[in-house]
Amino acid sequence: MNLYSFAKTVVFSALKPIYRFEVIGTENFPKDGGILLCSNHINALDPPVVGILAPRPVHFMAKAELFNVPLLKGILPGVNAFPVKRGLSDRDALRTAIKLLKEGEVVGLFPEGTRSKDGTLGKGFSGAGFFALRGEANVVPCAIIGPYKPFKKLKVVYGEPIDISPYRERKASADEVTDIIMENIAKLLKEHKSK
Repeated sequence: MNLYSFAKTVVFSALKPIYRFEVIGTENFPKDGGILLCSNHINALDPPVVGILAPRPVHFMAKAELFNVPLLKGILPGVNAFPVKRGLSDRDALRTAIKLLKEGEVVGLFPEGTRSKDGTLGKGFSGAGFFALRGEANVVPCAIIGPYKPFKKLKVVYGEPIDISPYRERKASADEVTDIIMENIAKLLKEHKSK
């Protein structure tokens, strides 16, 4: 068992007794090929929750400072995290994400860039559209529906993949593609919040 599988088992075992996970739409998750997994962001636990419930291993960006922490710098690469310098245009992180997508991996992204304080979906940064256009991957929208409260249902919904190829062909802007991604996440939130 590799470190990712081990960590996934440990985190799932730790969180499952606290949150009543309901996962919807795993059949929408392509079994192979590059995927940009784009989700809303409501809690610091979103990355591990999305990571343990996704049907395939997910790569996430993590703050570069974390890779300097002695205990974490050996663990983070093993759990598919790669460093990003916040507040800068980090070309290394951009290249890494695009390379992973082109190699057929899953890259997880929270287009809002920060957690929503009131749970409403914010505006997405153009980085999501940039990766979708440049990474030659499909986009899977994801909705996390809380609250993160002990023994309450926590829903993770995967939507149908968004085919980005028509947008690539007509050289659409990153902002336009980000807006399409956010509309798909909003639709999932609306459809499943009341259920």
